[in-house]
Amino acid sequence: MIPLDDARIRASFVNASLRERRAVPLPPAPESLSRDGLDYLGWRDPKQPKLGYVVAEVDGTPVGVILREADTRPRSRAQCAWCNDVELPNDVVLFVARRAGDAGRRGNTVGTLLCAGFECSRNVRRLPPSAYLGFDREAARDRRIDALRDNVTAFLRDVRGTG
Repeated sequence: MIPLDDARIRASFVNASLRERRAVPLPPAPESLSRDGLDYLGWRDPKQPKLGYVVAEVDGTPVGVILREADTRPRSRAQCAWCNDVELPNDVVLFVARRAGDAGRRGNTVGTLLCAGFECSRNVRRLPPSAYLGFDREAARDRRIDALRDNVTAFLRDVRGTG
């Protein structure tokens, strides 16, 4: 991930007005966060727990989106669309993001099921169980990390309207 400071984080939000960007509560010390093992920066709003924020690198630039947790919960154990973890130690919820630009102003949104606390980077780095004799667990983990990055990028491009 590229280095992020407060100004870059605020400027990255593609589905927010200038007023909304200024109101975004920033994660604690983003410049001090370790980039190792972090495929995207995700955090929840401490004052408005239904709001979440995600910033990731897309085509060499940071792209951020504001997400709102849906009021309804999945009826059964859901699978995160980003990390695709089937043995999740955490909850999965439906998040909705307003599309960027004119589409968002008209009320168009994009929704996806995500780990409630944005734990995807940690989830994909756990070694998967051995599926069969000779199963390469390291290669499987590397494929999961690549898939997470692809899924995050695809979602952000969809919100941005460059899908």
